[in-house]
Amino acid sequence: MQLTWYDSNSWLIEMAGKRILLDPWLVGDLIFGNLSWLIKGTKKTNFPIPENIDLILLSQGLEDHAHPETLKILDRNIPVVASPNAEKVVKGLGYTQITSLAHHQTYTFANRLQIKAVPGSPIGPQLVENGYILKDLETGQNLYYEPHGYHSPSIKQDAPIDVLLTPVVGITFLGLIPFLKGQKKALELCQWVQPQYILQSAAGNDTDFEGVLTSILQPEGTIEAFRQLLTQNNLSTQVLQLKPGEPFTPELKQRNVISV
Repeated sequence: MQLTWYDSNSWLIEMAGKRILLDPWLVGDLIFGNLSWLIKGTKKTNFPIPENIDLILLSQGLEDHAHPETLKILDRNIPVVASPNAEKVVKGLGYTQITSLAHHQTYTFANRLQIKAVPGSPIGPQLVENGYILKDLETGQNLYYEPHGYHSPSIKQDAPIDVLLTPVVGITFLGLIPFLKGQKKALELCQWVQPQYILQSAAGNDTDFEGVLTSILQPEGTIEAFRQLLTQNNLSTQVLQLKPGEPFTPELKQRNVISV
């Protein structure tokens, strides 16, 4: 398994012999609904578009996960696995091979990689987007991704999970309303699935944000504080924030899982 973080929610996941581009925002600015005055993200570094992508995986239909400018420059023939909401985005852009996954549905790609959709972030009162569990069917190594820190208790049945990609440092509106759930939920998640690694996803240092919302967004916790929480709770999980654009290969130990 090799992982490359491109800041924000964007990852290149290499596992099961496949290259999966997850929630890519790689070019242009990030603007929600053409409301640049509300919030606008600009990348400090322009990363090259990864080559030889086997699959695009989209957790949500919002612009910070299904980024229109990025999706427009990728090959429309690349297979896509998406939440039902993200399916609408890629279908409108002309992608030809789309698999939509509802919660708890699974899809096996190339007979080597299993993708399971799990309940993720609520977007409005009636829409809950996707998180994903990816599993290499040959080695048994697995990975979980949820970009806003909303973790369904249903993932306990997939424990243990080797690697988590999710927020460790949260973000709130005025310190009151969570935008990204952080320390408390990340600790609970680690207690559920006993990961070997948890890698900070979502907000990073390689993006500049401007607009009205930036004045009321506040960070919640730090990575070092989260490390201390893990130690206090007798968890050996390694917590890291990767440098954007630099590949990382986790040193995963073989687990002996006993079914009860």
